[in-house]
Amino acid sequence: MKRIGILGGGQLGRMLLQAAANYPVETYVLENDPQCPAAHLCHHFTCGSINDFETVYQFGKGLDALTIEIESVNVEALEKLEAEGVKIYPKPSALRTIKNKILQKQFYKEQQVRTAEFIIVDNLQAIKDNAHFLPAVNKIAQGGYDGRGVQVMRDVAAIEKGFDAPGILEKMVTIDKEIAQIVAINEKGEIVLYPAVDMVFDPHLNLLDFQISPADIPEKTLWKVEALSLAVVKGLKSPGIFAVELFIDKAGEVYVNETAPRVHNSGHHSIEGNYSSQFDMLWRIMLGYPLGNADEILPAAIVNILGEEGHSGPAYYDGLDQVLTMEHVFVHIYGKKDTKPGRKMGHITILSSNRHDLVHKAHRIRQSLKVITKKDV
Repeated sequence: MKRIGILGGGQLGRMLLQAAANYPVETYVLENDPQCPAAHLCHHFTCGSINDFETVYQFGKGLDALTIEIESVNVEALEKLEAEGVKIYPKPSALRTIKNKILQKQFYKEQQVRTAEFIIVDNLQAIKDNAHFLPAVNKIAQGGYDGRGVQVMRDVAAIEKGFDAPGILEKMVTIDKEIAQIVAINEKGEIVLYPAVDMVFDPHLNLLDFQISPADIPEKTLWKVEALSLAVVKGLKSPGIFAVELFIDKAGEVYVNETAPRVHNSGHHSIEGNYSSQFDMLWRIMLGYPLGNADEILPAAIVNILGEEGHSGPAYYDGLDQVLTMEHVFVHIYGKKDTKPGRKMGHITILSSNRHDLVHKAHRIRQSLKVITKKDV
């Protein structure tokens, strides 16, 4: 039985472990919070920092393989483990490229993958010096996650909100649609594409609000989405699961925005909506089993359950009973004890052959279910 570790114990680790229960694998989790969502589902839990070289190295050196649920891990430790024979998904080389926004954008350029025009900036002064490049988006090179580390700059007045740290200034694209394409690739280089999905973002939190699969785009546009996604994944030369996020502009041109080298929020619907979920697929890759069937069972939508504004403390799911009475709706609560504004507390998957039904139910759920603090009930 293979011993496989996960660096990070949040909701992605939790869902990975739920899928792992179907396979002969001994699971290990490294996370600095013993009450994290994944802690009680693994065979072995280690409390420690995924950013610390020695902690990651000691955690991984007795294992057959490691994977990640967040990019901000100690890559140097993973490189040493890889050199000693531990399989890493994704490879540290791919992770090193992706976790730094500057390197990631340069990689797209080298691979001749269409991406928004960009300038590398070292600090806030460099942004000011390139004010002519606006409107643009300032992205911090390292450490940005879940909407953090991104600042939209439509005019010169917004420059003061920029990051006084290395990053990129990316020319703003007039976006018509945001698309995510999940790609699975195994050690043999065999590839499976999940149906592309439409992503709808919360403009205030810069977090995924809800999404619909499959994406409602013309066939020729879908070909571009798939071709660019394949170019990115093949260029990274690593087995694993990759979520490629793309923009479609008003003229129908497709641009790669960012890539996540792991299971991703845009693929959560695959648990109920596809024959092989993204989590199941990653275990197949790591355990050396044949790739699964990524085809959809039914069209699906995801609604993220986010902490309400003005509520910090013990979580209470107001309206959950109402949501559970809805047909073809699947609730995933992540087990985080405390809520705070904008925190991902869970997600809900909706299945329906009717796209209008998906959208209608997504809006109903957003209006019905609120994560608040218990003292307010």
